[in-house]
Amino acid sequence: METPGYFEFLCPVRIVAGFEALEEIPALLASVSARRPMIVTDRGVVSAGLLDTVRNAMGGRVDVGAVADDVPPDSDLRVVNNLARRWREEGCDSLIAVGGGSVMDTAKGVNIVVSEGGDDLMAYSGAGVLKRPLRPLLAVPTTAGTGSEVTLVAVVKDHDRLRKLAFVSPFILPTAAVLDPRMTLSLPPAVTAATGMDALAHAVEAYYGLQKNPLSDAHAWEAVRLIGEHLVTATRNPSDRRARLGMALAATLAGIAFSNSMVGMVHTLGHAVGAVCGVHHGVCMAVFLPYGLEYNRHRRDAVMGELLLPLAGAEVYGRIPAEQRTDRVISHIRHLNEELHELTGGRHPRCLKEIADREGRPMVTPEAFPEIAAAARGDGSLFYNPEEMDYDDFIDVLEAAWEGGHLGR
Repeated sequence: METPGYFEFLCPVRIVAGFEALEEIPALLASVSARRPMIVTDRGVVSAGLLDTVRNAMGGRVDVGAVADDVPPDSDLRVVNNLARRWREEGCDSLIAVGGGSVMDTAKGVNIVVSEGGDDLMAYSGAGVLKRPLRPLLAVPTTAGTGSEVTLVAVVKDHDRLRKLAFVSPFILPTAAVLDPRMTLSLPPAVTAATGMDALAHAVEAYYGLQKNPLSDAHAWEAVRLIGEHLVTATRNPSDRRARLGMALAATLAGIAFSNSMVGMVHTLGHAVGAVCGVHHGVCMAVFLPYGLEYNRHRRDAVMGELLLPLAGAEVYGRIPAEQRTDRVISHIRHLNEELHELTGGRHPRCLKEIADREGRPMVTPEAFPEIAAAARGDGSLFYNPEEMDYDDFIDVLEAAWEGGHLGR
């Protein structure tokens, strides 16, 4: 494809990465004159001992004003507003988000409310509402998938209306991201697999989407390469520090890529299934990613084929004819899902039919498809998809993804 005649690229987030990156948190706070942060996290992070790891690394050099450890699995509008009130009551001046995507989005939402001086996050919805920099926010991811530590988006769920609300602004970007493999060593294999596929979906959709550009391509390409090299290893051997750092870097690179080039229908459907059925976002990404490639390939076949090189390596890429490379990319991703399914003892779903809760009950049923398709039609990520989609198209993809069949186009 030709280089676009005009594009924009932004990533002002300071990135600190390595095996002792956590020890830099006090210096990072001091560099932006922050003295009393609120730590935003969840109980899973606390029970895994990761909050203790962070506090031990800070070595008593930070006066923590408050610890909010009750963030739900899906960030919640009411939780954001309650934490903003607590932030003020405790005299805090900054935030440290320690967790996955929900924690990051919650902290970003809190930062909007406390920085703008209001009491309800909904007052700041819509484009161009935020006009000035927010308070300092350090992002310490405990998963390697969402890329939220470097994105200008906060997705917060309105549970009363069963909607996921997206807040978008360059001012939402964290001040710094701290990538330390110690924070992901305790991730179970199934979570490692799902969050890794989330990162892969970010990178792949960023690479073939309508707003792709040379700088987003560079980040997406390297993210795909790192995921191809490290995801299976990190899932098979959770204590592999090198693989964990590789996946942390991949998630951040993919986050930078899609924050600038945006995503498409894979995320459109993922958001809708997540909102209607309560399915983990990374699981949705794993299931729908092959269908994003199949649905859009007639618009982006050559570009998609390029991804075989970072995904499968030079030897495979070199012996596959150009016209067959997109087929191999799709089959490689399907095989990756199969391998992750086996490594997790069947806990990594390959299709919608296999998605179940902890008691083994199905979370997605064909009866929900009309509601999912209706919800997908209003999702902003569809704007950047190479091919248009309507209600019937969403139903077609959902039906194909139900049992993992190929999309007939």
